[in-house]
Amino acid sequence: MLTVDRTTLRQKLERNDNFLLIDVLPKDEFKKDHIEGSINIPVEDKDFVKRVERKARSKNHEIVVYCGGLDCSASHNAAQKLKDADFTNVKTYEGGMAEWKEYRKSMAA
Repeated sequence: MLTVDRTTLRQKLERNDNFLLIDVLPKDEFKKDHIEGSINIPVEDKDFVKRVERKARSKNHEIVVYCGGLDCSASHNAAQKLKDADFTNVKTYEGGMAEWKEYRKSMAA
């Protein structure tokens, strides 16, 4: 499974790269906090793959999925579902919200 680290993700966001950043946690978690620029498509939704396909518009479009962090398996489950559905450019941001929150704290200090 391909991964993206925090620095690479931050650079992609700053450059406004053409990719889809998906928070795969439940809707209530997304409402509490999420990475700016991400959309929410919970991996548990029965139509998860179809919703991603509608947003991506192509199975070759770059997609980065994330969840709560290293102790959360939702992003890996999401990436596997997409891979099984023949998406070709899927990556996980394994640090997830836990790492992103630490990064935001360090930037604010």
